Amino acid sequence: MAELQEVQITEEKPLLPGQTPEAAKEAELAARILLDQGQTHSVETPYGSVTFTVYGTPKPKRPAILTYHDVGLNYKSCFQPLFQFGDMQEIIQNFVRVHVDAPGMEEGAPVFPLGYQYPSLDQLADMIPCILQYLNFSTIIGVGVGAGAYILSRYALAHPDTVEGLVLINIDPNAKGWMDWAAHKLTGLTSSIPEMILGHLFSQEELSGNSELIQKYRNIITHAPNLENIELYWNSYNNRRDLNFERGGDVTLKCPVMLVVGDQAPHEDAVVECNSKLDPTQTSFLKMADSGGQPQLTQPGKLTEAFKYFLQGMGYMASSCMTRLSRSRTASLTSAASIDGSRSRSRTLSQSSESGTLPSGPPGHTMEVSC
Repeated sequence: MAELQEVQITEEKPLLPGQTPEAAKEAELAARILLDQGQTHSVETPYGSVTFTVYGTPKPKRPAILTYHDVGLNYKSCFQPLFQFGDMQEIIQNFVRVHVDAPGMEEGAPVFPLGYQYPSLDQLADMIPCILQYLNFSTIIGVGVGAGAYILSRYALAHPDTVEGLVLINIDPNAKGWMDWAAHKLTGLTSSIPEMILGHLFSQEELSGNSELIQKYRNIITHAPNLENIELYWNSYNNRRDLNFERGGDVTLKCPVMLVVGDQAPHEDAVVECNSKLDPTQTSFLKMADSGGQPQLTQPGKLTEAFKYFLQGMGYMASSCMTRLSRSRTASLTSAASIDGSRSRSRTLSQSSESGTLPSGPPGHTMEVSC
């Protein structure tokens, strides 16, 4: 009997029935363009529907970068200048990104009906597992601004095993006290909701200067078709609970954290206080000069550079991808890392444009860095 031979014939990219090679190429090109533009999804949660946009494809053994925006903004107006910055492309080609829009903040969102109960910030954090389950993603690196930074922190406290790192810009972990409430009520008597939100986003110096950036965002917020929705998100932020961070206690962020705030920004004191409450071996503090209230809008280059260094410390960015500043920081920290054998370091990165030097320091101590 003749010996039978098994022959396997496989197609690397099998064609659909009746599909020509030319049509397959066009479909592949269309899919690639769709990925570049982002794919928007909505998922139902116990607290209502949430919309998010995904860019790129998942990378093996790498977390997704998940962003959450501040009050008065959506993911585009909050993060587009940062993620479209030239040097940032080095990062985003290696990670899938998920940009979350708070309910009612996405472009074209209908206005919620009168009496609608908007989710609390805690409930917004509880929506994130539904997003990750829908996408089948297991871990994230979170990037949040203001209210978004609070939401990601609340999520990380509840789901520490799914968060590999956090970049928290302008975080205020404290609930409003009585004095804060009184000031808020008095301000509300003389200022409109858009002006109050602008005062939350930008420093008084920036608002007085009325730069092109301020004019742009004042126009975006003042003429937002979903302003009623924005006011609901604003109210939820002002009703936030205290995160109760405690250095050395049970309530703390267990992943590497980079805290970011602009010099003279509205939330500078709150971020400094937050830094004092977190684990110093896991936390970096970056105070950026000349960046105002929104560093991701005004200094995307400096923030990108710091983000690269943060990812490199987590083992995700090769040294060859690092910029001059990051390489100089790594060189200064090599001896410290070899002493304690840990990739986590306590460091304060205070940025200015005058100098490019980095003094080294022992592990577990604060280091002042100019760049």
